[in-house]
Order: sequence, then structure tokens, then C-alpha cells
Amino acid sequence: MQSVMLTTEETRKLLSCSCPDAVALYLYRKSKQPLETALDALHFTVPQMVAATDCLRQLGLWEPAVKPALQPEKPSYTETDLREAMKDNRAEFSKLVGEAQRRLGRTLSTEELKTLLSFTDYLRLPSEVVGLLLNYCIERNRRKGIRAPSMRTIEKEAYHWADEGIDTIEAACFYVEAQRRLFSRVQQLRLMLQLDTRKLTAEEERYLTSWISMGFTDEAINLAYERTCNQTGAFKWAYMNSILKSWHEKQLHTPQEIAEGDTAPSQRRGSYQKSGGKLSPLAKKAVQRALAEDKEG
Repeated sequence: MQSVMLTTEETRKLLSCSCPDAVALYLYRKSKQPLETALDALHFTVPQMVAATDCLRQLGLWEPAVKPALQPEKPSYTETDLREAMKDNRAEFSKLVGEAQRRLGRTLSTEELKTLLSFTDYLRLPSEVVGLLLNYCIERNRRKGIRAPSMRTIEKEAYHWADEGIDTIEAACFYVEAQRRLFSRVQQLRLMLQLDTRKLTAEEERYLTSWISMGFTDEAINLAYERTCNQTGAFKWAYMNSILKSWHEKQLHTPQEIAEGDTAPSQRRGSYQKSGGKLSPLAKKAVQRALAEDKEG
């Protein structure tokens, strides 16, 4: 890895973040190493990578790679444009159309073909990346038990990939694998939290993915679940989220870290009794002030 020069502002932000993984990732990217190999090069787990990226975004140190600016508006493709793109059966777009129709299990309409053309012509995504995009969208729906995605859904994901710079086969493979692992972890948490088999709401899924991105172990999340049920008598998403956010702010992500760095509210309330009934200096002043006020009254 080549030497890296940091500005005073960059150094200040990195020192303030209290996230070693974010610092390592920033230095890795600053040295112009390929992002698609960061997971292996830094020996990160997917949750570590997500958490580090989120931290850098919050610090304003994570910007998408610089890419040529797109045209202000997507071109309005015509049937002539389609014929030109498909005039050679060996052309990349012609192969892509065949692959898309095979994977989706149907013949694409003229408007859908125009949308597909925009992925390679307007968004500048290579055909092999679009192939991975199609497969990813189909597999994502299949895992959730819903029908094949519409071209509108695929288009939305294509814009997301273009915005995030997922425009090489390596970056696409990295992203797809990260999402696959994230989905698998969400399902594990779903079983652990004894959720039923119904489809999760968007908000519930956001809760689970946010806890994963914060870097919590399964055991720590289960500990928050037990504490939520014990203190409220039921499983409440918002209450459990507040517990986990509190631990995350204290950089406590494992049961051991939580046991050493956090105290349950009930324990905090009775802590003075466990120390032999002695009051803290602040508590003594409060008692003295109350007694003085009683005398004056």
C-alpha cells in the first residue's frame, strides 16, 4: 500500500470517530486500492464493512467514486435505436436481451427493451454487470417468496448501482455477496427473536439491518431482546432499538463488553445501597439542601 497524506481536517475527523475499522477503510481507499478487494484485504466481516462505511459517510469522508457525469436526462429511445443496438445477433446488447428474457421467463415488451438499453447506454453499466444485476434482483425476490421483479424494480436497482459506483464485475460480485450475507443474517435474527413466518414490514427489516450494521453479535442482540421483554413484558421494536443504540454509542457490541461497560437501570437505581448505603458527595449536598429548606420553612 502506498504512503498516504492526510489533511488536518481528515485527521481530526478520523480521530473523533472512535471506529478503528472506519480509519482502516479510509486509509485503504485513500491509497487508491480497489474497493472491491477491501473486504479480503482488511479481513473485514460484512457487518464491519457496512459499519465502517456508514461511519465515514456520517463524517463526510465517504464519497462515491468520481465518474463521468450522465446526461441531464435519460434519452428517449426509439424503435430505431433498438434495431441498431440489436442488428448484430452477436452484439453485446442482443446477448443481454436473450439473457434477460431467459432469466425473467418471458418476452420483454418494446418499452422494457428500451429500459434495458438505458442500463448500458445511459447508465454506462457493462453488459456483464447488468447480467449480475438481473440475477441479483430475481434471486432477491425469490428469497422473499415473491414473483419475478418488474423492469421498473430492476431499473430502480440499476440506478442505485450506478450511483454507488457498482460498475465492474468485481464490485458487483462484492455487493451481491454482501447483500446475500446480510439477508442470511437477518433470517438468523428472525429465528432468534422468535418472529413468525409472516413477511417482515419495511420498518422491521430496517431495524434488523441497522443492528447488524452497528456490529452487534447475535448474543448481544439476544441480550437486548431479553432485557426488552423483562422490562416491558413484551417484545417492542422501538424499546429494543433504544437499548442497542445506547450500547452502540458506548462502543459495546458483545455480551462481555456490555457486562463491563453498561449497567441495567434497576442496578443503577440501587447502586448506592450496594456500596454500604454511602451517599455520593452530590447526593449529600442534595440532602443537606433539602434539610436546610425544611428548617427555613
